[in-house]
Amino acid sequence: MSETARLAVFLAAVLAIWTSMHLYVGHRLWRLPGVSAPGVRPALVAAGVLLMLAYPLGRVLDRLGWRAAGHALELVGAQWMGVLFLVLTTLVLVDLLTGLGFWFKPWVPAARLGAAALALALAAVATIQGLRAPALRHAEVRLAGLPEAAAGLRVAHLSDLHLGPLLGERWLDGRVAQVLAERPDLVVITGDLVDSDSRHVESMLPALQRLAAPLGVWAVSGNHEFYAGIEASLSLMERAGFEVLRDRAVEVAPGLVLAGVDDLTARRQLGIGGDVLGAALDGRPAGATILLSHTPWLAAEAARRGVGLMLSGHTHDGQIWPFGLLVRLQYPLVGGRYEVDGMQVLVSRGTGGWGPRMRLWRRAEIWLLTLQPAA
Repeated sequence: MSETARLAVFLAAVLAIWTSMHLYVGHRLWRLPGVSAPGVRPALVAAGVLLMLAYPLGRVLDRLGWRAAGHALELVGAQWMGVLFLVLTTLVLVDLLTGLGFWFKPWVPAARLGAAALALALAAVATIQGLRAPALRHAEVRLAGLPEAAAGLRVAHLSDLHLGPLLGERWLDGRVAQVLAERPDLVVITGDLVDSDSRHVESMLPALQRLAAPLGVWAVSGNHEFYAGIEASLSLMERAGFEVLRDRAVEVAPGLVLAGVDDLTARRQLGIGGDVLGAALDGRPAGATILLSHTPWLAAEAARRGVGLMLSGHTHDGQIWPFGLLVRLQYPLVGGRYEVDGMQVLVSRGTGGWGPRMRLWRRAEIWLLTLQPAA
């Protein structure tokens, strides 16, 4: 299947799911008290159609050059994604408890109305949390093979910034300031620096260029770099002063090796095969190895190849609870610290976020890791 055909199938599936979500919620709200009043149902249908189309329409208007209108619609559509997911979740819970409405019939309308109200309250909480600055999380990591001379080396780990119309220059300035205040020796970015279009990040180059560390800023691609155009996205990273690791490894300090691979999710979606880890790890310099992989897959194989620490992102830890339960079906390492066959894995919740500026119980984060030799 060609790349264009794969993309068409993916978009068709997304559109089908998106439409089905609206139809389900609309059907469950259709008979609620007050909805049958004159004019309410037509208004409900019109609002549903407009909100369903807001996000893609915003993208289209942006590409046509109507950036202000496009970005406003994209913001509305993105927030609606979060609201719709929460409304859908609470209504599904009511359906499960009432046997699709066949049990406890007298209480079903009130239960559905309460579910919708609860969802709106949770959306408000999630929006407040989504607007907070990422938490700075500290951790000590012990690596076999790390020389004593590298003891105490500090690594700042960022992932999933998703820079674009929704997370722009002002937000980025704050994140750069957060990192620089910690004075890390090394900065790594594990993909999805760009959200949808690298052109939106061009104006942010001065802020990105301020992100610096003695041992450099290193990055790998995420799936969104491929969606935005891989060559343009990687060119932007390089102009920002980042060293991009594409299936290769380098010794960043004596006895410390940094390896990185192009995103595994994008490879699967685009049908790009090959021995990814072999290309990145075979023949690498001796020493403790840190692997950067946007998608937290192939951890067991990386451990078998002698990697001591794997840094990933991509999952956002679900971003809006309980979406993480669905994410876990495809990405078992969904967020936090793990040990896989003796190798340590840290999956970031993300420094930014995709879509809605919402985070329900899943705060954004920046990790600051202090490396120590293994005992």
